[in-house]
Amino acid sequence: MPFPILRTPFVVVSEIISLLQPDEIVTASYCSNKVKRLLKGHYQQRKPLGWMLYLINWDSQRTVAIGLESEKDLTNVLSSMHISELDKSSEAKPIETNGYKKEFSFGSVDLYFEDPVKGTKIIVDYVTDLFNLDVYGLIIDIHGIWALDWISTRQEKMLECFEFVKNAKYNLNAKKDLDYVLRNARVSRNIVLEDVFPVNYRFDGILGPAINLTIDSNGHWVTLDNLKNFDFVKIKVKGSTISASDVHSFLRHWRAGGSHRLTYLEVHFEADRNFENLEEVYERIDDPMFVFSL
Repeated sequence: MPFPILRTPFVVVSEIISLLQPDEIVTASYCSNKVKRLLKGHYQQRKPLGWMLYLINWDSQRTVAIGLESEKDLTNVLSSMHISELDKSSEAKPIETNGYKKEFSFGSVDLYFEDPVKGTKIIVDYVTDLFNLDVYGLIIDIHGIWALDWISTRQEKMLECFEFVKNAKYNLNAKKDLDYVLRNARVSRNIVLEDVFPVNYRFDGILGPAINLTIDSNGHWVTLDNLKNFDFVKIKVKGSTISASDVHSFLRHWRAGGSHRLTYLEVHFEADRNFENLEEVYERIDDPMFVFSL
């Protein structure tokens, strides 16, 4: 027997909504305009505690996801797909609404668009409006860099987290795009860069300010000058090619008052590099904030 949720007292409805997961709420909102207004009204009065909204736009994935601040796993709540990905063999017929097609499957909602960028903007606007949340984090590849400017113009609150990942069809001549990303990634908390930089790439700008910078792989492009110009509290670099003398120079720079916000630096060097003076560097380091390893 159907549950008459629209005729249920508001206090009871609020308790029911509080039990739903983010993906269940988004799916329910597509049942009718009345249900959508009910859910939206709930979150206009109380924001979901600890829910962080992410836009994921890399390779063929264009998704709005939500996760708790204390957890790494994200739950996809709404996806935008190109119309060519529509499964024509599916028994469920998609519903055409406002110039795009909508399909329900296994409790989730997929929207299909001719224009991927337009579709991504629509799903972000829908979910942020429904939950009364700003975009907390952005995960993109080089083809999603349009989202950096778009998010900064659509919300006053700065992004908390930004992750830049490598596309499967990466253009090795995209120095201009890489420079643009590093110069325009305005983030208050975490920046993660994953395997995105060509061998010959060099950066001569300033990155930050934020709290954490993690270069998960291929940190070969990071020079001594880059380390001095990175404005972070904690920095972690993997695959570094800087020399032992560069490490000495950076330590002198820090002890003289440079990089004053830095409280922790961790550098992992490429294994095939020759660090004949590394033992001397270790002997000079008496602060646990510095970690250097092969």
